[in-house]
Amino acid sequence: MFDNLKKKLGSFRKDAEEAAEENVEDVNEDELDEEELADLEAEAEADADTAAVTADAETGADTATTALETDDEAGAELEESAAEELKAGVETDADEVSAAAVDAESEADADAESEADADAESEADEASEENNSTGFGRKAKSLVRGRFVIEEDDLEGPLHELELALLSSDVEMGVAQDILDNIREELIGETRTFTTSTGEVVEEALRDAIYDVISVGQFDFDEQIAVEDKPVTIVFTGVNGVGKTTSIAKLSQYFEARGYSTVMANGDTYRAGANEQIEEHADNLGTKLITHEQGGDPAAVLYDGVEYAEANDVDIVLGDTAGRLHTNEGLMDQLEKIDRVVDPDMTLFVDEAVAGQDAVNRAREFNEAAEIDGAILTKADADSNGGAAISIAQVTGKPILFLGVGQGYDDIERFDPDEMVDRLLAEA
Repeated sequence: MFDNLKKKLGSFRKDAEEAAEENVEDVNEDELDEEELADLEAEAEADADTAAVTADAETGADTATTALETDDEAGAELEESAAEELKAGVETDADEVSAAAVDAESEADADAESEADADAESEADEASEENNSTGFGRKAKSLVRGRFVIEEDDLEGPLHELELALLSSDVEMGVAQDILDNIREELIGETRTFTTSTGEVVEEALRDAIYDVISVGQFDFDEQIAVEDKPVTIVFTGVNGVGKTTSIAKLSQYFEARGYSTVMANGDTYRAGANEQIEEHADNLGTKLITHEQGGDPAAVLYDGVEYAEANDVDIVLGDTAGRLHTNEGLMDQLEKIDRVVDPDMTLFVDEAVAGQDAVNRAREFNEAAEIDGAILTKADADSNGGAAISIAQVTGKPILFLGVGQGYDDIERFDPDEMVDRLLAEA
């Protein structure tokens, strides 16, 4: 998936790393300014916290093991202790009078010692805190491996090559420019002190630049479904032949696997064979399907789907619509009527990842004509470029929610921006 784009991003990363390496200079620990030292101390402290959590977990495991071993010893000691207590009870009565006098004197001594211990402990805590701070500072300084500044000229060639690579991968022009601007902001002209390698600094900048454009509008889809009043109505739209109906079937399976009941409603009432196509999916999945005769009112079909869901305590209504272009006024009027009659909770745009720029343009146009809430990209497993996946969220302001990655009903993935960036920047 997205192999061509992955290679091109890897090429830029290599070129940018070389440019950074050419500008690396050694750093004298005493030359670090306050801001650099503060950043490095924070990094050292975070590492220490991580180590402490790991140590606590290991200590907990050791304690549990020790407790199990102690249980066996305790059983044997219990019988011996009971006998000794019986004997001691007789002797204790004789000693209680003298012990009371001793206890009174000891209590006064203990109070004085306790107060002295508290003062000593307070002083020790303050000293420990100061030592920790100093320790983090020393560790931060010891981690510094170098400093570099990348100028515009240093990255002019690599950035130009990256721009061409993005555009040839069907990334929308404005989105490509946003990625380049983000990289410039992260890398160019700023003195960077690093503790790992220049390669990781470059990768982090590239990761942030891509993440910023693909994560636009993201929300927790599953949480949204969970909190909505039932039934939740989702309408699917897009052009013909991009996998709308199959995506509906996949989402029916997705929801059923998470404990929701679904009903399908076929609002694609004009295309010959549309009822038969969605009926085959419904039969395969054992899902209820609402249809009307060919040529019927799409809004009426979806309305009947909602009515059925309300009457039968069905959680989610999945409504298909006729494939259309945004320029087809009659079909766009149908969408407006569906909005008025059904008032869907969510409208999802479906297109093919392999359509590249065409998919991006259609997403923009559909969103302008009839606002969408998110997108599904089908055939993502066959897309080597990734342009649509990179661009649609930034262009529409609405998130990509799912990727279709195969022909089976389970072959659908939640779109995760972090995982997407990991894929794109993974070593070949």
